Amino acid sequence: MKRSAVKDLIKWKNDPERKPLIIRGARQVGKTWLMKEFGQTFYDSFVYFNFDEEDALKSIFETNKNPRRIIELLSLIAEEKILPGKTLIIFDEIQECPEALNALKYFKETAEDYHIIAAGSLLGTLLAQPKSYPVGMVNLLSLSPLRFDEFLEATEPALFSYYESIRKGQQIEEIFHNRLLEAYNNYLIIGGMPECVASWIKHKDPARISRIQHELIEIYENDFSKHNGKVNSGRILMVFRSIVSQLAKSNEKFIYGAVRQGGRARDFEEAIEWLVSAGMLNRIYNVSRAEHPLSAFDRLDQFKLFLFDTGLLKHMAGIDNSAILLKADYQFKSPLTENYILQQLHGQFETEPRYYSDKTSEIDFLLQCGTEIIPVEVKGGENKSAPSFKRYIAAHHPEHAIRFSKRGYRRDGDFTNIPLYLAGKTKELL
Repeated sequence: MKRSAVKDLIKWKNDPERKPLIIRGARQVGKTWLMKEFGQTFYDSFVYFNFDEEDALKSIFETNKNPRRIIELLSLIAEEKILPGKTLIIFDEIQECPEALNALKYFKETAEDYHIIAAGSLLGTLLAQPKSYPVGMVNLLSLSPLRFDEFLEATEPALFSYYESIRKGQQIEEIFHNRLLEAYNNYLIIGGMPECVASWIKHKDPARISRIQHELIEIYENDFSKHNGKVNSGRILMVFRSIVSQLAKSNEKFIYGAVRQGGRARDFEEAIEWLVSAGMLNRIYNVSRAEHPLSAFDRLDQFKLFLFDTGLLKHMAGIDNSAILLKADYQFKSPLTENYILQQLHGQFETEPRYYSDKTSEIDFLLQCGTEIIPVEVKGGENKSAPSFKRYIAAHHPEHAIRFSKRGYRRDGDFTNIPLYLAGKTKELL
C-alpha cells in the first residue's frame, strides 16, 4: 500500500533544517509500517527500536544524555554501525520512555546529522502537554487512515490512474463517474484503516471487514480503560460511544447532556481533548462570522466531533451495507457523508475547516484558501435542494462555492458541483 505521507517524509529527509521527527496518529493507522517502509526504501539501512517490547532499552536513555554515546550503545544492540544520513533510526512506542522522548532535543542540538523518526500509541495525548516533550526541537507529522485516493490506488490501480488524470473543468465520462462512485461506496463500508484495506484486497469479504472493525473498536475502548492519567477513562469511553448519536442530530453542535443526562462541559471537556489529541476524533468549530481569518471567529463552546475513520463510524452506527450499495436513503446518510468529506479535506488547506450557522443559513463546512472563504454543502446523494447554501451565496457572493454530491463534476449556476469521490482533489480543482 502506498501512503501519500511518504512525500512529507522525503521532504523531511532532504531538509537541511531537519529535526528529529515525531509521527502522531491513532493506533493501527500504519505508523510502524510507514517508518520501516521509508527506512527500507530511502536509506541504506534502518535500525528499529521498540520501547514497549524491549525494556532494557530504557536504561540507555536513563543513564546517558550524550547522543554520540547513545548511538554507540544502540549500534551494539542493533549489531550494525549507525551512520549519519545513511541509517534511519526508528524509535517506536517512544511514549514508554519519556527520557528517550526528551533525548531528541540533544540530537537536535549536538547530533543533527543523525536521522531519527519516532512514533507511539496515544502519543498525541502526551504531545498535548508541552512540558512532556522538547517543544521546538522536533518536527511533527500527523498520520490518518488511508484517504479515498490512497484506498483507490491500493484497490483499483487502473481506475486510480484515471482519477489521477482528472483536472479542473474536465468532463468525466459516465462510465468512469459510475465506477468511481462504486469505489466511493466501497470506501464508506471499508474505510481507510490499513488492516481493513489489506483484508479487502486479499479476500473481498465484507464479513471479515466488519469483524476487523469490531476488533479495532474493542482495542480502542480497551486503551481507554488502561489509560491511567488525570482524565477519567469512563468519561473518555462515554464521549466516544456518544459520537453516533451526536452526529445523528441534524446540524447541531456537540451536546454534553447527550453523553449523560445533566452532563456539563466541565464533566467531559478533558475527555474530549484526550480523544482529539489521541487522533481519534476530529473537532471543527462553529464561527460567528464567515470571514478571514476563520480562527479569529471560533466559538470555542460550539463545535462538532467526527470520527477519524468513516468505515469505523459506519460500523459503529450499524448501517447495513445494502443501504449504501443500493442508494437507499437511510437516517445516518448525511453525517456519514460529512464525516467522509472532513476526512478528505483534512490537511489540504493550511486552516482546518469550520462550520457556520445563523438565523437563515447552515453551512456544512467553510474552507479558507488564502484570504478567500469558500462555503461547502455536502449531499449524500443527488438531491439538489440546498436552500441555506443558496441563501448564503446570495448574501455573501463568494468567489467559489462547492457542493459535494453524487452528481457529475460541473458548474451549477453560482457554485461548482464536485462528485464525492473528488473531495481529496478539492484544492487543485478550485
